[in-house]
Amino acid sequence: MTNSRLDPLKDYAFRQLHELLTPIQPKSNRAPILLSVGEPQNQPPAFIAEEMAKNADKWNRYTDHSGTPEFRKAVAAWLTRRYKLPQGMVNADKHILPVPGSREGLFMAALFAVPETKAGKKPACLIPNPSYHVYTGAALIAGADLVYLPARKETGFLPDLDAIAKSDLERAALFYLCTPVNPQGTVASLDYLKRAVELARRHDFLLVVDECYAEIYDKVPPPGALEACAALGGSLDNVVIAHSLSKRSSAPGLRSGFVCGPAESVQAFVNVLNYGAAGMSQPTLAAATRLWSDEAHVDANREIYRRNFDIADKVLDGRFGYYRPDGGFYLWLDVGDGAEAAKKLWGEAGIRVLPGGFMSWPDHTGKNHGQPYIRVAMVYDQPMMETALKLMTQVL
Repeated sequence: MTNSRLDPLKDYAFRQLHELLTPIQPKSNRAPILLSVGEPQNQPPAFIAEEMAKNADKWNRYTDHSGTPEFRKAVAAWLTRRYKLPQGMVNADKHILPVPGSREGLFMAALFAVPETKAGKKPACLIPNPSYHVYTGAALIAGADLVYLPARKETGFLPDLDAIAKSDLERAALFYLCTPVNPQGTVASLDYLKRAVELARRHDFLLVVDECYAEIYDKVPPPGALEACAALGGSLDNVVIAHSLSKRSSAPGLRSGFVCGPAESVQAFVNVLNYGAAGMSQPTLAAATRLWSDEAHVDANREIYRRNFDIADKVLDGRFGYYRPDGGFYLWLDVGDGAEAAKKLWGEAGIRVLPGGFMSWPDHTGKNHGQPYIRVAMVYDQPMMETALKLMTQVL
């Protein structure tokens, strides 16, 4: 038995990549360089293991979905420091919930935010185009119509909020926004985020802001949706943010993140989690608590990525529409045909990249504006990244 409504889920980006590259045997004898996945290659802090070992006697316990008071307090304190929020704006016991990575929080938001109807019509989910595939999957499974908002070079790689059709805003239940943007690295300004929050409140939809790359930036810390909420008076109404330790702390295997939002949204998350997931383990929560309380390892991570982009500045200057992104750790390169470039790079150099068309969807004319691009994850050390980028320029 199949559900035709979910047919687009078969277009999962990495399934497409697997099908594209599996028939090709790389000519290179060197080990493959995998730049297709945003998986940090540098190690997380050693104290993760220490904290988990200290709490090893708790592996046999279930944990409440709300996590531990220590975890929630550490997250609330970090958010308040990081975004210069008024004390007490984020309540550790009402506004924060641990989730096993930002992906899970982003996905589950759609399960409670999409009603059967909105304004008497089928509800819609607003999604930047291109964007992270989880937004589309979540909206489809929740039963929403997909409304893709162009996020191209002409719009600063962010959706043009003024160009969203009134009819789509009226039936919008959910708007996914990512900053720094995956894949293009744009950072939404505080003014942009304030306008997005105001739009969500005016039309009563949930603005879900994916901030999992917020701590990987070049020069200026990206503003966040909570900063926008603070500037608008301090209410969290209609806003949920998602953060993760995967990129910030190079710990994707820890599966630890959190969502923050108004109390009713946090309770809605709990209602979904009660049926669909187990609480995070106490050893994991202990390690995560310490990670959110430490900035030294985050500073060191940022410096690794800055040095990688210094290399990209030298190797790619003037090629493939290269620009140095403000945040995140991806390059978004115009190579003419992303899928053909990906095949060539894999076959001739053993370098795996993600075609931009696999993160994008055709517009009303049938054109996929991500098709000319490749996304390159700058996640290896400097010598490896320099080798990879030089090989890419030779091959392409």
